[in-house]
Amino acid sequence: QNCLNKQQLLAAIRQMQQLLKGQETRFAEGIRMMKSRLTTLQNTVTKTTAPDLSTVSCPDLQAPADGQKFGTKYLVDHEIHFTCNPGFELLGSSMRMCQANGSWTGEEPRCKGISKCSSHPCQNGGTCVERLNQYECLCPQEWSGMNCQYQTQTAPPVQSVTSDSAFSRKPRCAKTERTQHCSCEPGFHMSGTVDNGVCQDIDECEVYKLDGGPRLCMHQCINVPGSYRCACPRGYNLLGDGKSCEDIDECALSQNNCTRGTTCINTGGGFQCVSSECPQPGGNISYVKTSPFQCERNPCPMDSRACHHAPKTISFHYLPLPSNLITPTPLFRMATASAPGRPGPDSLRFGIVGGNNRGHFVMQRSDRQTGELILVQSLKGPQTIEVDVDMSEYLDRAFQAKHLSKITVFVSAYEF
Repeated sequence: QNCLNKQQLLAAIRQMQQLLKGQETRFAEGIRMMKSRLTTLQNTVTKTTAPDLSTVSCPDLQAPADGQKFGTKYLVDHEIHFTCNPGFELLGSSMRMCQANGSWTGEEPRCKGISKCSSHPCQNGGTCVERLNQYECLCPQEWSGMNCQYQTQTAPPVQSVTSDSAFSRKPRCAKTERTQHCSCEPGFHMSGTVDNGVCQDIDECEVYKLDGGPRLCMHQCINVPGSYRCACPRGYNLLGDGKSCEDIDECALSQNNCTRGTTCINTGGGFQCVSSECPQPGGNISYVKTSPFQCERNPCPMDSRACHHAPKTISFHYLPLPSNLITPTPLFRMATASAPGRPGPDSLRFGIVGGNNRGHFVMQRSDRQTGELILVQSLKGPQTIEVDVDMSEYLDRAFQAKHLSKITVFVSAYEF
């Protein structure tokens, strides 16, 4: 009897264990299902509250009146640059960047007119009067020209060198019946009385300058008896048309004195001897020169963030430019190229990061893989300007590498 009761008790205990095990399994399944539903709900809420940054765009921006806008992309991290036309100054932000919240950084730019007379353009006692987008000089009686720069000519043009007999000749005269007709050779005009006339040279250089006609010479006009000739500045040759100047390439013709270790760069009217040096080692960052105009960073320690964010390559570029070049004009392009077998960057950022005259340039993206340095304000020579631009590469919004280009612009003293 006791043995039977013991077996019945054990069977009841096993039955209860099975029941509890089943309850435990169903409870665990319910917990797992509840976690799964909470995760799905969280993902749904996250997607609706944090949109994909690649689809976020900012409102359209217009160029300011009397100014220009550079850039056409309105997505996150894209920049728009603004400049003003000559005679106007920029108020507000010269650069605005699209933010993740769909708004632009900075303030709306506008262009304010600069007084044309503030630079005192009128010479020789002339009075400056403001006009619409220009000025006018009211000149004293004895002066003329846009800026009162020329002496008013009250008599016909006279010879340039009065003491030189070649500039003054006797006329050719012929008698017909009772009258005498006299004439001068081309390039001379009759001066004096009918009986005592003399042929004096016409200074074509001054005549064309006073009349505002076409330029006789690209650079310098020299009056000669009965005609004129053109001359070019040192470092230029006169072309076959007798008026245009062509730069002499002293580097190609070995007409330079650049020493060993330097490179000759031809410039307008001359040359420059340059030496491109890599930065000095600092901390974990050091560079090796791989060509006359390129430095590459040595491998970084795995844990050195500063080294990884330093420029991977540094390149040097030298650009000769004429004075007062018409703007805007692209000067330089930067592009990315991925190594074989490695994924290239999916995003690039360009910027101007150094130099001694940044305000004359903007850096903007020209296509998905290229950025352009654009000259937006004319440069008057002679002068040398430096501007540093960089390109940062990103993959899945993670920084990959940075490349630095150091650009030196040699501006000529002449507009050719």
